[in-house]
Amino acid sequence: MSRSIDRRDFVKKVGAAGLVAAAPSTVGAAAGEGPRRPRGAKAPAVHAGGAAEPVVISDVSGIRYTNGGPESAVERAFRGITEGEDVLDALIAGVNIPESDPTEMGIGYGGLPNADGVVQLDACCMHGPRRWAGGVAAIEGVRTPSRVARAVMEHTDHHLLVGHGAREFARMMGFEVEEDLNTEESRRLWLEWRRRVDPGHWLDPDERLRGGGGRGGETDPDLIRPDTTRGARGAGAAAAGGTAEADQGVAARAVGLRDRADAWYRAGLSMVDDGLIPAHSFHGTIHCSGIGPGGEICGVTTTSGLSWKIPGRVGDSPILGAGLYVDGDVGAAGSTGRGEANLFNLSSYLIVERMREGMHPKDAGMAALERIRANTVEPRLLNERGEPAFDVRFFVLDRRGRYAGVALYGAAESRFAVCDENGAREEPLEGLLEGAPRG
Repeated sequence: MSRSIDRRDFVKKVGAAGLVAAAPSTVGAAAGEGPRRPRGAKAPAVHAGGAAEPVVISDVSGIRYTNGGPESAVERAFRGITEGEDVLDALIAGVNIPESDPTEMGIGYGGLPNADGVVQLDACCMHGPRRWAGGVAAIEGVRTPSRVARAVMEHTDHHLLVGHGAREFARMMGFEVEEDLNTEESRRLWLEWRRRVDPGHWLDPDERLRGGGGRGGETDPDLIRPDTTRGARGAGAAAAGGTAEADQGVAARAVGLRDRADAWYRAGLSMVDDGLIPAHSFHGTIHCSGIGPGGEICGVTTTSGLSWKIPGRVGDSPILGAGLYVDGDVGAAGSTGRGEANLFNLSSYLIVERMREGMHPKDAGMAALERIRANTVEPRLLNERGEPAFDVRFFVLDRRGRYAGVALYGAAESRFAVCDENGAREEPLEGLLEGAPRG
C-alpha cells in the first residue's frame, strides 16, 4: 500500500514542530489495519541515539503473533505513532493483536486459565504526557482487557477495577462480554494439568480405552491432601479447645495451601519441560511501550497471568510501579516473568527512578534485577546454585529514545522486539546471570 507521505520525512517534520499527541480515541475503538513492514537486520540490545525518534519495544509476543493479519503488535503500534495517533492508543491497538490471537496462550483470548479452568485477565496502561493510568485485574469474558484498562483511565477517577466489578464496568462501557474465553486447546491443556495434579480423579480417556496408564493417585478425599485436612480438623477442635490449637490449625492450613500451590506450580513447569506449553506463555504477558515524535512516552501491559493460578490471584501486570511504570519526563519500564518478584520490589518504578537519577536504561534494568536477586532468599525459590529459580525480564525506554532489554537469565527467553524507522526486528536480551533458571 502506498503512503501519501514518506515515514522518515514525517518523523523529521513532526519532531521539528514538536507536535502534541492527538486526542485519545473513543473507548472500544478497534485496532487499525495496515501493511506489514519488512523486518530489518539485528541490532545491538541497547540503543543510544541522541534526539528522540519514534520507537516501540516489547517482549517477543509483540512480534511473533499477528492473529492471521499483516502486522505484529510493534509494527501496528509504530505505524500508528508515525501516522499521528496518540501514542497510547497506538500501543493498545498493537497489543490487541496478540490479545485476540488464540495461538498466544499467555494473554487474552485462549490464555491459559486458572486452576478452576476460568480465564482471568489483567491489564494496565499509563499515559506519560497526561499523567493518567488505568487497570483491571481478574476480569473475565473480555478478550482485550487493555482496552478496558484504558476506559478505566479515561472515564473514572480510579486506577484499578477488579473481578466482577471490572467485568460489569466493561459491560456498561459497551465491551462484548463473553461467557468463556477458553479455546479447545486451552481447555485441553487445562485438563492435562488437572490430571497431573490430581490423577486419582482426573483420568485420560484415551489411556483408559487402551488399558494403559500407571497406578493412579489416591481417590479418598480425606487422604488426598492430608495437610489441608489436618488443618481444617485442627481449627474445628480449636474452636472448642483454645487459642493454641486454633493457631496450630491455622498454621497447618497455611502449610497445606502452600504445598498445594507449589505442587500446582511444579505440574505447570513439567508441562513446559514436556513441550506442551511455551515457556513464555507459562507466566504469559505482553508489555509494550513507545515514544512518539514529540517525546511522548506511554506503556501498556496485559496478561492472562500465571497458568493454572489460584483463582483470584493477581500478579504484577495491572499494578502501577510493578509490572508497568511510566513517567513522561523520564521514561517507561515494563516486565514479563514472575509477577510476585516485581510486586515485592516494585521493579518498574525502581527502574524509572534510577533513570531519573541519570542511569542508562540498561543499567537501570540491571539494578532492578540485582534487587530481585538480593531479595530472593526462600529455598523454594532458589535453584541448586543458590540463584533465583525463575526468570524476570524488563523492557526499558527513556525520554531520549534509548532502550534496553534485560533479563535475570538471558539464556531463557533470549530476545525482545523493537520497531523503529528501520523496521521490526528481534534483538538480544542481556542477562544478569549465566545459565538457565532451573537445572
